[in-house]
Amino acid sequence: MLKVAERAQQTLESLMPNRRKAFIEQKAHIWRAFGRHLAKMSYGKCWYSESNDPQSFFDVDHFRPKKEAKRAEGVADDGYPWLAFSWENFRYSAGRSNRLNTDDATAAVLGKGSWFPLLEGSVRANWTNRCEDKESAVLLDPTNRDDVGLIEINSEDGRATPSVTCVGQAKQERAKRSIEIYGLNLGNLITARKRVMRDLQDDYLTLMEICSAGTDMAAVSRLQNKFRRATLPSAPYSRAARAKMHSLPYGPKFCAQPEDEPEALA
Repeated sequence: MLKVAERAQQTLESLMPNRRKAFIEQKAHIWRAFGRHLAKMSYGKCWYSESNDPQSFFDVDHFRPKKEAKRAEGVADDGYPWLAFSWENFRYSAGRSNRLNTDDATAAVLGKGSWFPLLEGSVRANWTNRCEDKESAVLLDPTNRDDVGLIEINSEDGRATPSVTCVGQAKQERAKRSIEIYGLNLGNLITARKRVMRDLQDDYLTLMEICSAGTDMAAVSRLQNKFRRATLPSAPYSRAARAKMHSLPYGPKFCAQPEDEPEALA
C-alpha cells in the first residue's frame, strides 16, 4: 500500500500542472485503502468528533485539501496536491465532519469539505514552496496533542467549547472555527454525549449508595470497571465521559489510567 502511494507520488511529480487534478481523481483508491488501518488506530472512531456511529459513512480525509483549499468565503487556491498520497495527511473522519452538510436545527452549512483557512499573516505553502510546516492553520489537527487540548466537553450540556487553557485570540479563533467546521455541536453528537454522561452519573450515584450501605462489593467492582471502560481512549465520546466524571466528587479516581488497556477490562 505504501509502495503504491509512493509510485503514484512519483508519477504526480512528473506531470504538468494541468494534468495533476485529473490524475489525483483517478487514484482515490490509494487513500481509501488506508481507511481500515486509520480506523484501527482510533478504535473505529472519527478523529474529529469521536463518533463511532455504525450507520454513518466514514472517509479518509485529507487534512490539507488535495485539490482546492478554501481560505474564506469566495477565496480558494489549488490547495496541497503534493500531499494527495501522503499518509501523514490522512485523517479518519465521519461523513458529517468531512463533507459539507446542513445542520437541521440551525440551517447552517457545516463540514470540512475543502476548507483550510490560515491565520492572518500566515505564510502559504504551494507546489514550489512546500512549507506547510510553517503555516499557521486555523483548523485544529486531531494528531496534534496541543491542538486537541484546546477543546473540551461541557459536563452539563455536552457541547464542545474552547478549553480553559485555550487562551489568546488566535487559539480562541482556532477552537471556535474548528468546532463550527467539524460540526462538533451537531444535535445528534450532543445527544450522544449527554446519554453517555447521564448513564455515568446514574451509575456513580448507585455506586455511592452501595458504598454507603457497605453491601454488594461485587457490584462496586463492576461499576468501577464500567467507569474505566467508558473513559478509555477506545470508548465512544470518552472525552464527554471524562468531563462528567471529573465534575463528580471522587469521579476522577474511577477514570481509566494510561496503563489500562481495553482487553484488560473486557
